[in-house]
Amino acid sequence: MYELPLDFMMTKAWSLAYSIAALIVISVVYRVIVRFMVDKGSEIGLEPHVMNAMKLVVRVVAIIIAFTTVFTMFDLPTDLFVGASALLGAALGFGSSQTINNIVAGFYVLFSQPFKVKDYVKIGDLEGQVEEISINYTSLYTPSFNLLKVPNTQVLGSRILNMTHEGYIRYTYKMSFSHDFSESQLTEEVLEPAIKEFQRDHGDGELRSPEAYLKSVNRLEKAYIIRLFIPKGNAKMLYTTEPELTKYIMRHYDKLKTSV
Repeated sequence: MYELPLDFMMTKAWSLAYSIAALIVISVVYRVIVRFMVDKGSEIGLEPHVMNAMKLVVRVVAIIIAFTTVFTMFDLPTDLFVGASALLGAALGFGSSQTINNIVAGFYVLFSQPFKVKDYVKIGDLEGQVEEISINYTSLYTPSFNLLKVPNTQVLGSRILNMTHEGYIRYTYKMSFSHDFSESQLTEEVLEPAIKEFQRDHGDGELRSPEAYLKSVNRLEKAYIIRLFIPKGNAKMLYTTEPELTKYIMRHYDKLKTSV
């Protein structure tokens, strides 16, 4: 070993120069590969989360090659490498266990694909449109028109409901009515005309007609399920469509009540 860092650097000047050159080459090659992957991924239509996973793998490989190159150029002893690895492992173990768990969960989400970018999902009590899947977080565009980052450990530990199928967000919500009116009255004078009027005003050839059906009955109310079909990736349309349809339904319900 060398006694002083300065002596070490002077003696290993050529190793330092070669290492810098090698790191520059590795950096350039890494950027070229990533650019190539992005271009090819766009051509063949790869999902963004798949591209994120591939870029992460390339980045990890590049870092490993860079460290290996530096250690080789400087002929660093193995015990130094082992010591650095042990120190890094201890730091990760004591200070970053949650981060590691999150990364592991992120890999699982990326490769198991319980949902994809632009799918509309419920993750536990949270819901929204998936905007990004990264190693650490899944980003949701929520009904409050905000972007929520959900840790992937939470995603992995939650029940996931994917409401996106065959190009549509198939979203359902419940509306309840009193027993003042029969099921046929509610269907023929409230739900059906409200849906027809809504579709006439908002369908515009893009929206599939909503559906409504009786779900349950108890001593207090009749509960109906209202089902919306929104084109995939249009969560903002969903968030404005639901209250609009509800307004049409309540308008016809109030009309029925005043007609008695």
